[in-house]
Amino acid sequence: MATKLWKALIRRRIEEDNEGKGELARVLGLFDLSALGVGATLGLGVYVLAGSVARETAGPAVCISFLIAAFASALAGMCYAEFASRVPKAGSAYVYSYVTVGEFIAFVIGWNLILEYVIGTASVARGLSNYVDSLIENKMRDYFQSVMPINVPFLSDYPDFFAFLVVMLLVLLLCIGVQESSYLNMCFTAVNLVTILIVIVAGSIKADPANWRIPKESIPPEVKHAGVGGFMPFGISGVMFGAAKCFYGFVGFDAVAATGEEAKNPQKNIPLAIVISLSIIFAAYFSISTVLTMMWPYYDQNPEAPFPYVFQQIGWPVIMWIVNVGAVFALCTSLLGAMFPLPRILYAMASDGVIFKFLAKINNRTQTPILGTIISGLLIGLMTLMFNLEQLIDMMSIGTLLAYTIVAISVLILRYQKTSPNVKIFSHMPMENHSSYVDYFKRVFNICNEKVATNFSSRVASWGVLVFAILVFIFGLTIKYVQFDNNPGDIFAYFVLMLIGLMIISTMFAIGRQPVDSITLAFKVPLVPLVPCGSIFINLFLMLQLDIFTWIRFVVWMVIGFCIYFFYGIRNSSQGQRDRLLNNRTTIHDYTNPVRLVTKF
Repeated sequence: MATKLWKALIRRRIEEDNEGKGELARVLGLFDLSALGVGATLGLGVYVLAGSVARETAGPAVCISFLIAAFASALAGMCYAEFASRVPKAGSAYVYSYVTVGEFIAFVIGWNLILEYVIGTASVARGLSNYVDSLIENKMRDYFQSVMPINVPFLSDYPDFFAFLVVMLLVLLLCIGVQESSYLNMCFTAVNLVTILIVIVAGSIKADPANWRIPKESIPPEVKHAGVGGFMPFGISGVMFGAAKCFYGFVGFDAVAATGEEAKNPQKNIPLAIVISLSIIFAAYFSISTVLTMMWPYYDQNPEAPFPYVFQQIGWPVIMWIVNVGAVFALCTSLLGAMFPLPRILYAMASDGVIFKFLAKINNRTQTPILGTIISGLLIGLMTLMFNLEQLIDMMSIGTLLAYTIVAISVLILRYQKTSPNVKIFSHMPMENHSSYVDYFKRVFNICNEKVATNFSSRVASWGVLVFAILVFIFGLTIKYVQFDNNPGDIFAYFVLMLIGLMIISTMFAIGRQPVDSITLAFKVPLVPLVPCGSIFINLFLMLQLDIFTWIRFVVWMVIGFCIYFFYGIRNSSQGQRDRLLNNRTTIHDYTNPVRLVTKF
């Protein structure tokens, strides 16, 4: 029974010949995909994140924080780009992990992607509502709070019907068709980029480099949180903590990877679109944060609406209103980009049978998953009505970082896996009786410099990736929870960290020594295994920075998902049904021994 369950959990999706043509319409070109990536990512963050990080954690060095966050996102982006070349299917990281690691891990990733897009869309809808409400002096908030107050600590103070209405209009738009949604997204993205360009040009005119070197004695005494002044007032730790917050400003480019069945020439266009969108996003963030902190002192930034505040302070009300209008369009773009991948994830998982299959139904006229779009829209709308999303935003980060980690792991496994359908990724690695431990060591580290991937080398790489991830997790826990107070007891802690660090390096070296499977792709991650391992390290390290309440809410969400999978998905899996059919065809009775079954391969 346990063996049967394990085989079900690790069964991998096998692409069949008739799966080459999906039901979704292939209408998205390179420009559409790049605009989708920029629109999904360059939204609320560019108008809020720079000011809040500058004031609270990094100071003028917020531009360096964005640089570090962009580097971390680029590592994940390259892994996504390679998988888009390998698996041009709808479903993003869910499909990527299904064809490499196994069904259970794929379900975990898909379930977390649903969480990411639901909360991401709901939070942007609430952000758009709050921004519009601020332009009319919070009249919507005051009215709904007086008429329908919600006096529950973990819920919203009032039901936000404006945000609910915006989500319903978005659902209607997405149901009409992909191409129509793409046209509107491109228009909104163009307005967003023009607004950002106006901010950069106007801000450059009023920029004063002296705001990057404000001495501590020049800071007003009533300001309690300003650090030591200068370019890096909160030190290196402030810059790194700011980078962790800025990293979430880059979340959303994976929306491009979810369009594998709607993109023209996906093996080429999706990787290019990811690279182009990340480059545009980084340039915008870096430029915005630079001019913002040069225009006005970092300690006096408005963390909720920095640009309207700054332009009001310098006496440019016209630019302030241009920014306000542009921010509304930007939030509409971000809203569209955040919700666009959600029905596609539901479609991919439902098509595979791991969640309810009726969600995979495609409308013949619009060629979009209308039912999945409506259900996901109602879920998002309910959250915008009822929940205080500030308590749930970190859950989106967990889902995103976990998806990035699995994608990086899958890149490593596929790169070193022998091209054979009979390779079992995580099977044991037996040592022959005649082999000594020295010979085994030589094989693990490929001292003989074998050039062709084998079953043994594939298993070494697979187990090496698993061990690497576990060691990184332990390393991150040690750094987070062990206090270093420069006392004699710290020597042991430093020794443990050094030992774990050496084991991490040795494991990565063993992975890198394995022969690489030769395959021609439109894009390959460079510097393997360094880049994917770096992505795994950064993602797991950032996940460990989240608080315990975020992990509790995450566990609750996962329990709901596990109930769906183990009571429905594991029995209705399309791949499981194909496997059972294949076993029935290839297994016959040996009539010389009726008890024994013979399997033909």
